[in-house]
Amino acid sequence: MVETRTLTLDEIEDLSFRALVAAGTSDENARPLAVATAATEADGVASHGMAYIPIYCEHVQCGKVDGQARPKLWNPRPGVLTVDARTGFAHPAIDLGFDTLIPTAYEQGIAALAIKNSYNCGVLGYHTYRLAQEGLVGLGFTNAPASIAPSGGAKPVVGTNPFSLAVPGPDGEPAILIDQSASTIAKSEVMKHAREGKPIPEGWALDPDGAPTTDPEVGLKGSMAPSGGYKGVGVAILTEVMAAALSGATLGIDASPFAGTAGGPPKTGQFFIAIDPDASSGGDFAARISGLTAAIQAQEGAHLPGDGRGAKRRQAREAGVAVNVATLERIEAILG
Repeated sequence: MVETRTLTLDEIEDLSFRALVAAGTSDENARPLAVATAATEADGVASHGMAYIPIYCEHVQCGKVDGQARPKLWNPRPGVLTVDARTGFAHPAIDLGFDTLIPTAYEQGIAALAIKNSYNCGVLGYHTYRLAQEGLVGLGFTNAPASIAPSGGAKPVVGTNPFSLAVPGPDGEPAILIDQSASTIAKSEVMKHAREGKPIPEGWALDPDGAPTTDPEVGLKGSMAPSGGYKGVGVAILTEVMAAALSGATLGIDASPFAGTAGGPPKTGQFFIAIDPDASSGGDFAARISGLTAAIQAQEGAHLPGDGRGAKRRQAREAGVAVNVATLERIEAILG
């Protein structure tokens, strides 16, 4: 039985912030990462929440990520923005880009943001969610170190490479929020099972020869199983083009691992597209989305992408979040 302690979202943010600063992260870089960590815990994605804080801190201390980095923004074309994260955390680089992306999307109808020399951006849907809160359709892509082999192969060439779509709803919350990796399960879940000494379900990962395995350690030495076979590989390649090739970031096959201390900064990338739905829909976008979501919700037992996270988010705001005590102890050790 895993021992847990219930914390409020404010407590999660504060603890995360103080640990990041103690490890050598600047206040301005630690704050957006701490806010995202609390939001991620609220959404019930514990594998990307506080469990990552000790890893982030270790990576600041070993130089895999520059906790003092100051991202730089350019506007090379009217509808295109680029940010060099300068081997720092993705979150402050994304924040810097969004400050200009959002008004630009409303001014022009559509705008794109490319981020390079970046790091793990955590839960991608957290970022597109924020675009939907602003009334924009948000598309997001992020690449990762290679962990998925091509169809017919066994050597990883692309990462789990998530994509996300967030569609604005009438209440300030997304009507639809898709956030999925190209693998059957996020690699962080396999890493979590490895840390806890638990087997993984068959179908999550493959051994170095391409055969299914239930041993997370073997799976981490092999490759992640793509979601839907060759279709998952296609999604991973699509995301690699968007988040790495178009952003000028490092390809997953050349990026250092997000786990461990070896290899220096991964220098991966993100790519976001923000769209003003009224610019192309003729003004009836909200009605069309309402019709789509109503048709799904009318079916007994059916649910929309993002419903589960939304329900957990509402509950967490009132009741807090149960956090693994072992994780809290690791964070408290950083604080001394």
